[in-house]
Amino acid sequence: MATTVLDRTTPTGAAPRRAPWRSPVGQPAYARPALLVLAVLAAVLYAWGINHSQYHTFYANAARSMTESWKAFFYGSFDPGNSITLDKLPGFLWPQALSARIFGFHPWALTLPQVLEGVASLLVLYRVVRRWAGDHAALIAGGAFLLTPVAVGLFRTSVEDPLFTLCVLLAAEATQRAAAAGRVGPLVLAGVWVGVGFQSKMLEAWAVLPALALVYLLSAPVALRRRLAHLALSALVMTAVSASWMVAVALTPAQDRPYVDGTTNNSAFSMVVGYNFLNRFSSLGVSAASTGSISATRGGGGHGGGAHDGGRGTGPSQALRSQRAAAPGHDAPHAPQQITGSGTSHAPAVRHPATAALPQHTARGGGPGGFGGGSQDGWGKMFGPSLASQTGWLYPFAAVAVVCGLLWRRGRPRTDRIRAGFALWGTWLATYFLVFSAGSVGGHTYYMGVIAVPLAALTGGGTVALWRAYRAGGRRSWVLPGAVAATAAWGAFLASEFPTFLPWLAPAVGALGLAAVALLVLARPGGPRTGGRLALAGLAASLAALLLAPGAWAVQVLNPAYGSSGMGAVGPSGMRGGHGGHGSSKWPGNGHGKGGFGASTGQLSAEQRALLAYTTAHRGTSRYAFATDGWNGASPYILATGAHVLALGGFSGQVPFPTEPQFQHLVDTGAVRFVLLGTGRGAGTPFGGGSATTAARIADWVRTDCPRVPASAYAGPHAPKPARPGPGATAQTLYQCGPGTPDGSAGSRAPHPRLGEAAARNAPR
Repeated sequence: MATTVLDRTTPTGAAPRRAPWRSPVGQPAYARPALLVLAVLAAVLYAWGINHSQYHTFYANAARSMTESWKAFFYGSFDPGNSITLDKLPGFLWPQALSARIFGFHPWALTLPQVLEGVASLLVLYRVVRRWAGDHAALIAGGAFLLTPVAVGLFRTSVEDPLFTLCVLLAAEATQRAAAAGRVGPLVLAGVWVGVGFQSKMLEAWAVLPALALVYLLSAPVALRRRLAHLALSALVMTAVSASWMVAVALTPAQDRPYVDGTTNNSAFSMVVGYNFLNRFSSLGVSAASTGSISATRGGGGHGGGAHDGGRGTGPSQALRSQRAAAPGHDAPHAPQQITGSGTSHAPAVRHPATAALPQHTARGGGPGGFGGGSQDGWGKMFGPSLASQTGWLYPFAAVAVVCGLLWRRGRPRTDRIRAGFALWGTWLATYFLVFSAGSVGGHTYYMGVIAVPLAALTGGGTVALWRAYRAGGRRSWVLPGAVAATAAWGAFLASEFPTFLPWLAPAVGALGLAAVALLVLARPGGPRTGGRLALAGLAASLAALLLAPGAWAVQVLNPAYGSSGMGAVGPSGMRGGHGGHGSSKWPGNGHGKGGFGASTGQLSAEQRALLAYTTAHRGTSRYAFATDGWNGASPYILATGAHVLALGGFSGQVPFPTEPQFQHLVDTGAVRFVLLGTGRGAGTPFGGGSATTAARIADWVRTDCPRVPASAYAGPHAPKPARPGPGATAQTLYQCGPGTPDGSAGSRAPHPRLGEAAARNAPR
């Protein structure tokens, strides 16, 4: 009798396991290998030079503090002492802080989560486009996204937008599944993803809602009443997830949590709605004055608001604007002043040779990658060279694709999948394009990452749709050559705006565009030389013409002369910056170009180490090692050691925390014993307000009523004389406001005048 031997490794009826590099059934054999190649290339571009990363200083301080305690982790505290939060929601820093807890606090450990988020974003985009328009469209979209300069710069930068971009992509993927089957579960999950994106980017995450809601309303195969009910449930969940952190902060007594930065009323809602949203639209006449936003009430600078005209309703005086306009990066709200003795000090702004590649008109306005200049102001900013060179190479093709995709699908059933996809990406693109055109970008090029997503998707889906129309013949077959010609001409124009950067690029794009159009016209059905191979050659030339210029920009992250900026710009458009992104461009003298938040290696100078050692040894039971008059005066100490340093006035120097009575109480109770003044940033100076700020009045009181600690007390009798401060900076001086004498010996001292009394005494008469 015959005996049948079963293969124990494969259960009966189970399909054999498929190698991860092999395409699933129903997909071309090359689809999965090509996707893996795209993912590997993305990882290389995003992680290149990660071992040379530098801290994105303002945010890195919070990340360091978040590794010190779970309370700081939850609230996003700027300092380990949990005195004040960031002026953003902390969600985008949670992955960075977890990475630092696992791998140790290093610049690369903070950058690694963004690299992973970038690769994940590419894979999710591929998945969504493949379901919508097929494998070829997905591969083209993945390639276009990979070669978009701002996407490469974004996922190398430790900011809010990488996680936000991934979350809205995941929301689109869940909405797509919900619309295909009319299921509420995936739609609720989409609401969760938008809520998580809100924790990273606040109300900007909600700008994707019109696209998601339209797709479900338009194409879900269920009755209208059920569609509306599903959307209402998803919106309820989304709102709950979005508001969860703000509600938790609001329900926590103020004395048990950090002060909320960016506000006059210590309200998370004011920080989100007023400071980070309404202030961006002051050029439209929108006022945040009633929201408690520090920017609207006192002229403090928000992170991307920009102090240039049209960016803020209130801001620095005209004289201050003129002074800032004289320096590179004058419009970047986080650009620090030159600081004596600070770990974030900068070399003088000597022009880097590579900046000769900048077009003349953008060089006059400040750095084109997001560091000033008129090219990022007004309604036309999205077409200016500084932003368009980072994200806008595919504008014409995407516009043609979405218009034709919607018009050509007229008369199809309501649930038509192809039309729904064009509606999704077209609405997404239009909404964010309008938001950024109307609002203030303020030099933050990485904001454009969310624009790169629909542009790449429409390039992929549009290429397939236009190709099919081309192969079908008729009048529609002219659309593909026309779209390629328009996009190649636009690309050649943008490349020509940077005449000394790759001078061959503009002619090459133009030549490829002409060749592609010629081949497509010759091979057009009914044309003189109709043929499959000639048409495929025309398609290949078309893709090369579309992607050559953005690809040439994107690969500059491999070029040490350009690298990437901490504001998400790569190539010559990013030469003015160099903060926070790894492999960032340098200025002569190893200083980093101004603009952004400042860059730091996280190392203290010998003088800073001596000062910290002195204040630590003599602090007694003080809560803080010392207080200082600006966030970047505290920054090097927090980054290097996690020291408890109190920064007066928050990020802008304008925030009324601590108040004068609160600071007096800290001194009287011994919580603050030393104060370091003259750190360059703080007391409201960069954003107007001057001596009217709480921080400035506290500083005046300290200078008047607290004895100075001589440098010899902590640096020894042969302490070097402090370097002469640069423009806009003052020499740092340590004061002792607590009990004892400046040399550290105990002794009786007359009590200090009350802070309010000192302020009144020093007030002008």
